[in-house]
This record gives sequence, structure tokens and C-alpha cells, in this order.
Amino acid sequence: MAGITNTAFRRLCREYGAGLYVSEMITTRALVERNEATMRLIRHHESETPRSIQLYGVDPVVTAEAARIIAEEDRADHIDLNFGCPVPKVTRKGGGSALPWKLGLFRDIVEGAVKAAGDVPVTVKMRKGIDADHLTYLDAGRIAEDAGAAAVALHARTAAEFYSGTADWSAITKLKETVTSIPVLGNGDIWSAADAVRMMDETGCDGVVVGRGCLGRPWLFGELATAFGAEAPVVDANLGFVAQAFRRHAELLAEFFEDEDRGCRDIRKHVAWYFKGYPVGGDLRASLATASSLAEIDDLLAQLDHDAPYPGAAAEGQRGRAGSPKRPVLPQGWLDSRDIAEDASCELQGAELDTSGG
Repeated sequence: MAGITNTAFRRLCREYGAGLYVSEMITTRALVERNEATMRLIRHHESETPRSIQLYGVDPVVTAEAARIIAEEDRADHIDLNFGCPVPKVTRKGGGSALPWKLGLFRDIVEGAVKAAGDVPVTVKMRKGIDADHLTYLDAGRIAEDAGAAAVALHARTAAEFYSGTADWSAITKLKETVTSIPVLGNGDIWSAADAVRMMDETGCDGVVVGRGCLGRPWLFGELATAFGAEAPVVDANLGFVAQAFRRHAELLAEFFEDEDRGCRDIRKHVAWYFKGYPVGGDLRASLATASSLAEIDDLLAQLDHDAPYPGAAAEGQRGRAGSPKRPVLPQGWLDSRDIAEDASCELQGAELDTSGG
């Protein structure tokens, strides 16, 4: 969700329903070195509570220091450690979903972060493993539990599966049976509130994590809240409602970037997600995807049939990238051992240099 879950989108989601809304991926070294862009990404709007920051790191010392900064400087109420990213630029350096293969390194990172964070709870998000022959989630779940993590979340796909196919919810069941003293959260193919209820019923997990399912549907969290017995606004997602949500998102992005042109450029990638299944012509979609001001967006949205009803199945189901399975890109010799080797450590040094936000 890099480039998506900035302050603007988190604020918008919160307006529709309660939840724990996590920041974009924050690189630990960039945070420790107080990179200007990273320090901006970890700022929260005053309306955001609880505040949550997602950390990506490969070095136990650096990750612990990043957690200490967050805790001591009161920058968040929750830290989530990301071990689920499958993109090649992350896994090729031993990060993301590749890292739990190295059990000792994984343990050191989680233990260090938990200790440094003090009273700030630390959770762990991960995938099933690298591929079907190199599964890591049960070992990683036990390690995270023993290390003092407050909860573990499983995206029920391997890195090799990327975002393709169907998530293996049976793995969430196995993790729940293995990790018994802390909550286990499920992730993968939550496209609706009904999916979330079904996942919890089928797997016994303690909660759900939503990623791509909220793209263009920030009100999904209100539907989830209602499904689990909380109060949230009742939504009639006709085209007028969707247009209003899209406009609000663009406005919040302009505020976040402190630049209307940049905010309007950033909202462009959301056009297809918001209007999936709705009667919005190709020319109008293309115009929305090139608009450079809020006034221009207003003029374009005024051309829509705001009374057009929710289209049902056409607007539901998978959103965002899916792709096809692919061979994970890993450091040379990564799979030869579950222990971190000196040559792999050299690769890991470069994994800490990327700027936050993906």
C-alpha cells in the first residue's frame, strides 16, 4: 500500500468507520537518519488516534533505534513490523517476505524492536513464506510470540504468489492453532464485510487486516465496523456518493502535500478504483486522470449522473494489482541456510538505504 496509506487516505477512511490505520512503509535507517521525506511521512494529523507506524528494516540495531525514537518522541501508539512485502527491490536484498527465512535475524529484529518500544505495542505482519517449498510463517509466528509481539498478522500468500490467485485461508487457521497467547489477524482477499466475517468464522482468527480491498472504497471500514457490531454511517454508494468521496480524497491530498497540483496528480491513480463498475465513460475517466486542480475535478464530477445506483457485482471483488506468480528475487545463496551468512549480511546493508514509502 505504498503511495496509498498516507495521512490523507487514513483520515478519509477514519471518517467512515473505526479502525487501526497504518502508515506507509517507513524505512528504519531513513527514520534514524531523520530523512526529511520520512519524517514527513510519520507525521499524523491531530484527528488520527490511535496513531500507527509501519517499519521496514533488516538490521536489528537500526530497527530497535527506530522503535526507540517512535516511542520516546511519542510519534505513534503502535508499531507494525513489515515482513510481508514481496516486491523484488525489497526481497533481492533479503528484506520483506524474504527475511523470516533467516530465523535468528528475524528473532533479533522483533526482540530488539519490542524492547526498544517499551509500552508501545509492536505487531508483526508476514506472508506464508518465500514459496511453497520454503514456508516460514509458523516458525516466525512462534518467534514473534516468544519475543513479545502484541499480535501477528498473516497475508495468506507466499512471496512467489505475489498478489495472484486466491489467498490460502487455511494457513491462517494453522497459525491460529500454533500461536495461542496473542491475537492472530488474517489478511488476503477481504473485498467486503462479508468476506471479513467469513474469514473469522472459517479460520478462528481474532481480526482482519485490509489492504487492496479498500482501494477506491474507504467506506469499507464503516461496513466492517457495522458487521462486527459497532456503529458507523450507513452508506448508499450511488455514483453521487462515490464522487463526493473522490473529491474529499483529492482535497485531503492537496492539504497533505501542501500543494493542490501535486494532490490532484496523486489522486489520478485512484480514478479506476473509485469508479470501478460505475457508468463513467472512458473520456471522462481519462479527464479525471489528468486533472490538475480541484476546480477542474469539480467540473468533471458535475458531469456524472449522481443518481446512478450502486452497480452491485460490477463494483465488487478484486481491486488493485494481482499479476501472476513469479520466482522471488533473493540474495545469492539466501536459501542455502536458515542462518544469516557473512555474504548475505553484505547484501542486507543496501536494503536499509531506500527512502520510505516504497
